[in-house]
Amino acid sequence: MATQAKGRWKRWVAPVAGVCFVLWVCFISYVAWAMRQPPEVFGRVMARMPMPAYFVIPFETLWNRARKGNLQVGDTAPGLEVKRLNETTPVNLGSLWAERPVVLVFGSYT
Repeated sequence: MATQAKGRWKRWVAPVAGVCFVLWVCFISYVAWAMRQPPEVFGRVMARMPMPAYFVIPFETLWNRARKGNLQVGDTAPGLEVKRLNETTPVNLGSLWAERPVVLVFGSYT
């Protein structure tokens, strides 16, 4: 009797593990897709993500690959429009590079 139950158990382990693996790969692919979307889309996806999901996602690896870019050292930075603190109209940083060097500081000032 014990060998019969053991045989049934072994028969189901591989298919269940395979289905779980396929679901995990689909989930990781969805998160990787969301990371390549605009911040609004990515924020909506992550806001609905259940907390336990963060333990099964290789989050840092996915994020670093999604935001890597393709600039090399010495390449010209891409054009970028930003708003100045004291003005409402955007300024193209490419137009400032002809006048003087431009330094961008990214961070959180809260």
